[in-house]
Amino acid sequence: MKKQFNDNAFTGLEAAIVLIAFIVVAAVFSYVVLGAGFFTTQKSQEVVHTGVQQASSSMEIVGNVYGEGNTTSNVLTSVRFIVANTAGGTSLDVHQMVVTYVDETHHVVVPYNATGNANTTNCWNVLEVYNEQGVANLLLEPGEQFELQVHVATPGPNTPFTVNLQPAAGAVYPIHKTVPPAIETYNVLN
Repeated sequence: MKKQFNDNAFTGLEAAIVLIAFIVVAAVFSYVVLGAGFFTTQKSQEVVHTGVQQASSSMEIVGNVYGEGNTTSNVLTSVRFIVANTAGGTSLDVHQMVVTYVDETHHVVVPYNATGNANTTNCWNVLEVYNEQGVANLLLEPGEQFELQVHVATPGPNTPFTVNLQPAAGAVYPIHKTVPPAIETYNVLN
């Protein structure tokens, strides 16, 4: 007499193994999907924080922009203005700022003059620091104001020009002005 085997239990065991395999695969897949989602969220947060930091680390002009002129040769020799942080802005290292002068015939990167000598030509420098917060340095902190002087490429009367201030972090701040028709020793630029 032949013994018959009952395969019902074996089929149930196979089904349980397949079910467990599907659950493990689904768990691994969901872990990978969640991990990718968390990674994407973290990267987008970093981008937003970097964007906010760069946008908030900007400067603005306080008051008028003045041009110093040479009345003998009828040209502008330098531009003076006061900069400060925008509201809610972060500190800016002015020493690392790139200053450029642009008019219809010139495009000059103006080097920084660390000596602070106002009579030195072809450079820019910090003439005065107002409302200094703590240690004397070239870090433009909230509440501080720096008076800057930029020596320009001697534009003549009615010449439009731009002085671009590019901090290490943040947007370029362009200053668009026009030399007045009659150049005096000190001129308010419009």
